[in-house]
Amino acid sequence: MAEVSGTVAGWAALSPISSRQCFRGVAENSVYTAREFRGEGVGTALMRRLIDEADFAGLWTLQASVLAVNTGSIALHHAVGYRTVGVRERLAQIDGVWHDSVLLERRRDT
Repeated sequence: MAEVSGTVAGWAALSPISSRQCFRGVAENSVYTAREFRGEGVGTALMRRLIDEADFAGLWTLQASVLAVNTGSIALHHAVGYRTVGVRERLAQIDGVWHDSVLLERRRDT
């Protein structure tokens, strides 16, 4: 979690993608930056720390599923080393409107 003057500016988290042993090194990341702190480096700092912790924990792949309309989050992921691996069409529905989801991943260097 990131705080600025006592206000939560954002958070990031990892979740295992599966309980199967063969996927033990793969996690899904989530990241949120409060609207008033977007564009100020909060998301980048959170993601870099998350990546460092994932590397230390021995995770070999981090993945994220981001709505295609969330271009800021997609740009953030690309900026910290993720690549787009595909698009899942009409995966999410918000207020009756279908949205595509972009699948992003980052593989550990070693």
